[in-house]
Amino acid sequence: MADAAMPEKKLKNTLPLYGNKESMNLNSMILTNIQSSPYFKEDLYEYKTFHEVVDQIYYKVEHLEPWEKNSRKLAGQVGMCAGVRGVAAGGIVSTPYCLLYKLFTLK
Repeated sequence: MADAAMPEKKLKNTLPLYGNKESMNLNSMILTNIQSSPYFKEDLYEYKTFHEVVDQIYYKVEHLEPWEKNSRKLAGQVGMCAGVRGVAAGGIVSTPYCLLYKLFTLK
């Protein structure tokens, strides 16, 4: 009985993860674009530690949006497809989102 009442042992320097452990609860279009991005596949591949990725955040991040500025075509979209939520029409996925997902993959 005592084992059932024992809380799980927490690991140091680990944040709890809620939701999907594979997709980080990202929209599927954003996730697909991150995973196929040359920046994510080639440039970020070499970084293996949290501190290396944080350095990249410091030097590379200028804005925090899912898509790079002016990389999405929204002409002709109306209603729910008008890009109001930011994911209706894909573009070039932003550097910050690639870095965020890289941090997630380090676990």
